[in-house]
Amino acid sequence: MIKTLRSINFRIQKTLILPDSQKKASMHQTTDTILMIRPVSFRMNEQTAVNNYFQEELTIKNEDINAKAQEEFDAFVLKLQAVGIKVVVVSDDELHDTPDSVFPNNWVSFHANGDVAIYPMFAENRRKERRDEIFDKLEEEGLYIEHIIDYTSAEDEGVFLEGTGSVALDRVNRKAYCALSPRADESLFIEFCEDFEYTPVIFTANQTVDGKRLPIYHTNVMMCLAENFSVICLDSIDDKKERKNVVKHLKQDGKEVIEITEAQMHQFAGNMLQVHGTDKKRYLVMSAAAHKSLTNAQIKAIEKHCSILSSSLTTIETCGGGSARCMMAEVFLPKA
Repeated sequence: MIKTLRSINFRIQKTLILPDSQKKASMHQTTDTILMIRPVSFRMNEQTAVNNYFQEELTIKNEDINAKAQEEFDAFVLKLQAVGIKVVVVSDDELHDTPDSVFPNNWVSFHANGDVAIYPMFAENRRKERRDEIFDKLEEEGLYIEHIIDYTSAEDEGVFLEGTGSVALDRVNRKAYCALSPRADESLFIEFCEDFEYTPVIFTANQTVDGKRLPIYHTNVMMCLAENFSVICLDSIDDKKERKNVVKHLKQDGKEVIEITEAQMHQFAGNMLQVHGTDKKRYLVMSAAAHKSLTNAQIKAIEKHCSILSSSLTTIETCGGGSARCMMAEVFLPKA
């Protein structure tokens, strides 16, 4: 039986506190298990388009858009499974109007101590993506959920923090990076860091839209944190002190900084996730568009650390304004 332990108004009392050395040893940056939601009503979401400047309309019927998205999703899953990554696939529910359900990492995160966090979402129709049967499915797969930490009452106050879209986690060094935006509230982010024992690294990341510098809607489109490196669009951090601070933290923790341009970011070159498959081999997973946008030098820098796995996600990227990383909710839960 899963019990929800908190709302926005009270803090969890931890039942077990590990010493720092043991805690760090038990943490890993990559997992071989991910949750993915197969779309059934994918289209451009008008409720998210107001501040997701990566979204674009396609001049074809919504049913054709959904069919293309399903083809891209299925091909992507097969590529992940082929290298030994365990993909837990749950189909979206046709009863709900949830065009962005293919991006589950925005509403949930799964942690190595058995904790699950559920996050407040900016778009009202995205809140319907949160479904208890998804947790039941993970338990059926032999995974253990200890506590659910629920931040969703923050929606009543117009406060949002959209999971590992808003928050990039360095799980080993216990640091959390967050680019503030209408979907990433500073106070709630700090509260999350206190609850999950992360050091917050806060900054603002912008993109140029019609000649104006506007906040990037999610941190994970401008930066990726891997074990030994970070792919990041430093040009999007306009404040020099904030940019310097982010680089300081990354280098402090021994991560090679691989810079991408804003143009590459718009090809989703920041929206990547490192996972491991058979024999613990590491892969940096990205879309075909992101892969194509990289220079030979950037590819060489990445491949010093791990292999690249890419898949075509054109329809999902165009209409959804998200890419490969957004489609994968990492599962670090312990086995039951």
